[in-house]
Amino acid sequence: MINMYEVSETNKMIEHENLDVRTITLGISLLDCIDADLGQLNRNIYEKITTTARDLVATGREIEKEFGIPIVNKRISVTPVAIVGAAACKSPEDFVEVAKTLDRAAKEVGVNFIGGYSALVSKAMTKSDENLIRSIPAALSQTERICSSVNVGSTRTGINMDAVRLCGEMVKATAEATKDQDSLGCAKLVIFCNAPDDNPFMAGAFLGVTEADAVINVGVSGPGVVKKALEKVRGKGFEELCETIKKTAFKVTRVGQLVAGEASKRLGVPFGIVDLSLAPTPDVGDSVAEILEEIGLERVGAPGTTAALALLNDQVKKGGVMASSYVGGLSGAFIPVSEDQGMIDAVNAGALTLEKLEAMTCVCSVGLDMIAVPGKTSASTLSGIIADEMAIGMVNQKTTAVRLIPVIGKDVGDTAEFGGLLGYAPIMPVNEFGCETFISRKGRIPAPIHSFKN
Repeated sequence: MINMYEVSETNKMIEHENLDVRTITLGISLLDCIDADLGQLNRNIYEKITTTARDLVATGREIEKEFGIPIVNKRISVTPVAIVGAAACKSPEDFVEVAKTLDRAAKEVGVNFIGGYSALVSKAMTKSDENLIRSIPAALSQTERICSSVNVGSTRTGINMDAVRLCGEMVKATAEATKDQDSLGCAKLVIFCNAPDDNPFMAGAFLGVTEADAVINVGVSGPGVVKKALEKVRGKGFEELCETIKKTAFKVTRVGQLVAGEASKRLGVPFGIVDLSLAPTPDVGDSVAEILEEIGLERVGAPGTTAALALLNDQVKKGGVMASSYVGGLSGAFIPVSEDQGMIDAVNAGALTLEKLEAMTCVCSVGLDMIAVPGKTSASTLSGIIADEMAIGMVNQKTTAVRLIPVIGKDVGDTAEFGGLLGYAPIMPVNEFGCETFISRKGRIPAPIHSFKN
């Protein structure tokens, strides 16, 4: 039962502490759209999306109005397009045509992003997978709403280093293709290890092949709520600190559960998961960095940062799991640089480096996220950074991801402007010693010994 105190408390979180439902993401399977004819495939995809998602945005607005809960984004994720297009797409250019169809469908139904322009290549690549990956720079530069991801590693299979090398090249090419927008295309491209099938958050969302024909996944976020709660336990011990985070995460997740249930009922689509992720925005008071500083750090990046993040991430997950039987996605704390003013300030103060961020990814929920680096950074260096992050995910049996943005024409000391939820970012220095000989080796890094569990 929900009492009046809880209603009042939730209203306060919404009005003063930046609590919101970050996204309702409608997952749509495109497996029944597959056709060997490219034109027919595109027609099938457009019809399936525009039919299934026609009421998504209106329903989200109705729930917002009725319950007074902000729902920031309404989005779509689809079956990895490398699978859907395998029969019809014989070249990267064919896949770009599919990307344009997805973009038109997304515009028609009114969503701001559609995810699933993806390939799953943790062990090896088919010709279709390779064609899709090679099409990414053109697809992201010629569309507005497409988000792309590539899963290049897993604990069970190891790391596909051929795909890592290719992805480094495609990140660089995407940066070049969108250089007139501060290489914005790279902000819509994520490279994963152990990617989940049910992630509602862009840019890494796709609908896994284990999922239903359609499903509602909700992503809820509230860094400001957690920050305000922690202000009340300053100077207290770790037990009270942890309990406060956990209880707050519980309350935030319950809001997501409510919205997910309503959306599922009204759209006639099964409910999948709630993803409770402390995903920051450029808004004042909506920062994960500020939470870590409230825990006791002078600046994010100081000694103790990784431990504080581990504590935060664990308690968020525990609170979420108590609140819903179906917590999934990436639930935990995100640490994107450009989307978090506290992170930006820490970089500008010299407290936070790329190497420290990498250490933090060992205990957070995603990885190296929305990090702008010099445009002169080589493709092999980008691949090396990706490989390092994939290794962290593989060995630690967790999801890790990389969203690097080599901003063409800019260097350390400059700033990249992305706008909206993506914010802005200082260009961070990258270790300039090379790794090309390592990256150019063929094949894959084997799975770790603890992967053999069956």
